[in-house]
Amino acid sequence: MKNCLPQSPWFVALVSASILVLALSATFLPRRAFAEIGGCAIFPNNNIWNTRIDALPVHSNSDNFVNRIGANAGLHPDFGTVWNGAPNGIPYLVVPTNQPLRGITLTPYGNEADPGPYPIPTNAPIEGGPNSAGDRHVLIVREGDCTLFELYRAFPNANGSWRAYGAIFDLTSNALRPQDWTSADAAGLAILAGLVKREEVLQALAGDGVIPHAFRFTVPQTHYSYLWPARHRTNTSNNVNDPPMGLRFRLKNNFDISGFSETNQVILRTLKQYGMFVADNGGAWYLSGAPDPNWDDDDLHELQVNVHGYDFEAVDESSLLVHVDSGQAQQDGNTATPTNTRTSTPTRTPTATRTPTQTSEPCNGVPPVPTLTAPPNKAAFNARRVKLEWSRVSCATQYQIVVRQDTKNGAEWKNVSVPGPSLTLRKLPREHRYWWRAQACDATQCGGWTRWRNFYINP
Repeated sequence: MKNCLPQSPWFVALVSASILVLALSATFLPRRAFAEIGGCAIFPNNNIWNTRIDALPVHSNSDNFVNRIGANAGLHPDFGTVWNGAPNGIPYLVVPTNQPLRGITLTPYGNEADPGPYPIPTNAPIEGGPNSAGDRHVLIVREGDCTLFELYRAFPNANGSWRAYGAIFDLTSNALRPQDWTSADAAGLAILAGLVKREEVLQALAGDGVIPHAFRFTVPQTHYSYLWPARHRTNTSNNVNDPPMGLRFRLKNNFDISGFSETNQVILRTLKQYGMFVADNGGAWYLSGAPDPNWDDDDLHELQVNVHGYDFEAVDESSLLVHVDSGQAQQDGNTATPTNTRTSTPTRTPTATRTPTQTSEPCNGVPPVPTLTAPPNKAAFNARRVKLEWSRVSCATQYQIVVRQDTKNGAEWKNVSVPGPSLTLRKLPREHRYWWRAQACDATQCGGWTRWRNFYINP
């Protein structure tokens, strides 16, 4: 396969860049920081992506999650050298601070996208190649200010502008996307943070044998909910045994990795310590990575043959939560203070989050009923945006919220699950009264519903 690589200018550039990375790595490996691209760390050290989970408890519904994804399905490296004539995986590119900015037409999901312009070269590598009919991701890291630009369904225009969905992340910040907003990933997470990268494998081999960040992977279908740090859900399933977006899995500690190659041992050791996030819908156990001509495709295939779904377990990482709007994670048993809870989009700031009332009521097997705290019953608003809030209750991993229009028995306007005690409703049609209620749920069952409250959107 490697003797038949296409000799397009794009691929030749990729090979040349990889050779340069390997040469630099051989010289500077002992001094390079992990998870660093273009001189930029991929989020702060205390970010959830960079936090170990090997000591966390197993999720109470782990077995059911694994069975729904596919207990006998193999771990599928969705990256390598070449596939269908294009580099296999999700490519990324580092650009200088003065990279010219290009206009971008935001589509699809434009109301949840970050406006341009973006520093995208006209020849930026596209996932699957320039003729791809797939997700067509484009990932750009800008040096200097360490800003990450991620595109979904990216198509270049003849005048140098682009048509795509766009999301922007400040790599120096723990900020998450606004609540319920997608990103170039269905879970609302940054794609680049979760890729398996060849240069990081080399760094790990020169160090302690571990890449110190979590990976991302896909599953056939997800529950219509999400868990922190995810910010977005997909409408694929109401079965509570399907994993929600943002659920984290790890390779079981007793899985024997000794028979694998050194490269695959790094990947498997990382999956034991840092795990991987459910980030999108796709193939079962499809592990994401960046393309590189120096991957050994036959060696990577050993993971698919010898590692299966039943070798993984879902973990409960709720104890790492510091603030629902921040990717900062509790680490080393110390009390953490949120460092940055603003959104990652500088032009959009969500309503400030109130500190929820924490109940000490015991579970007794079923999560208790939360208390609705805002807005006041029968409130009226001139704006078309209203933030619903309720108390956080013990044992709850998510909250089901139902909103109906005009009457308690009227048309259902929204029915969603969210991980925290708030939900912002946007673009509410005017001259309607909205009735809403909430219930708390764990992985397998839900408690009772609150009483209905209502509010009105003025003409």
